[in-house]
Amino acid sequence: MKTPRRGAQGAPRGAGAVDLSVTLGPLRLKNPVVAASGTFGYGTEFLPYLRLSDLGGFVTKGLSLKPRRGNAPPRTCETPAGMLNAIGLANVGVEAFLDEKLPALRRHDTVVIANVFGETQDEYVAVARRLNGAPGLHAIELNLSCPNTDKGGIAFGVSPPVVRQVVAAVRRAAPGLPLIVKLTPNITDIAVAARAAREGGADILSLVNTFLGMAVDLKARRPVLDNLAGGLSGPAIKPLALYMVQRVYREVDLPIMGMGGISTAQDALEFMVAGSAAVQVGTVNFFDPKASVRIVREIAAWCRKEGVRAVREIIGALRLPPGAPPAPRAV
Repeated sequence: MKTPRRGAQGAPRGAGAVDLSVTLGPLRLKNPVVAASGTFGYGTEFLPYLRLSDLGGFVTKGLSLKPRRGNAPPRTCETPAGMLNAIGLANVGVEAFLDEKLPALRRHDTVVIANVFGETQDEYVAVARRLNGAPGLHAIELNLSCPNTDKGGIAFGVSPPVVRQVVAAVRRAAPGLPLIVKLTPNITDIAVAARAAREGGADILSLVNTFLGMAVDLKARRPVLDNLAGGLSGPAIKPLALYMVQRVYREVDLPIMGMGGISTAQDALEFMVAGSAAVQVGTVNFFDPKASVRIVREIAAWCRKEGVRAVREIIGALRLPPGAPPAPRAV
């Protein structure tokens, strides 16, 4: 495994002598904890609870070409060990983000990643082109779980040829930014989609996005969510996400940001051992707004206790049972 250079930004308070920096292709993070899209607003909403500079980075709410109001309420509900959301990708639009949101983030010493979506390939490309070269923006994350209106509403991410095509188009439109591709788990073989993203020019993969699910109001005999279905997240999906991360890590030669039910340092470290070079923390932010920074400090404490001097040493350190096919790779 290649040893990445230490990030110029250093480690957050409380890290001691532990090197928490990680490198994912062209993207360098001071520590491996990133706040996930859709759970952290535009970053500044969390300033009463934490310092953004203590995070490795954060991913904005999904950005579209034009502002979106999203779905009608109710659009979230709690489930056993998780939650369902059908927000409908409500956001201010890429122009308002560039004019109003991004300038406020430049004073904070953290990596800012813009999540991008569209209902057509041309919309993905247009948003990415506007973001390319924006001061203070460090990377783009493509959300490929959106319905492709050119193809009857089927999600972009479930068709590997479409994944390859959209990623390649965005790569051409935004050559100046690292390109992260966020994969949907609602597919037969996520490794096939991951390979398609790599072939299209992805630098990094993030996985997994939410699983499709629904909740029923038994008394009313109707779905809880106005949209009928929503995305399931939280601890309930962690075992599924861990499996998919280790599968992609072993089969596709790209660095990974893993996510899915991470609420403690142990969760995050399990994802790293399974192959994630960094992790995204999502649903836990709703009930513990300080969770992401707490996890950074818990990781540092675990490393000190275990004698791990650089957290990157544990990436992909999963000990496989005898007979498992080897798949050595670098991050």
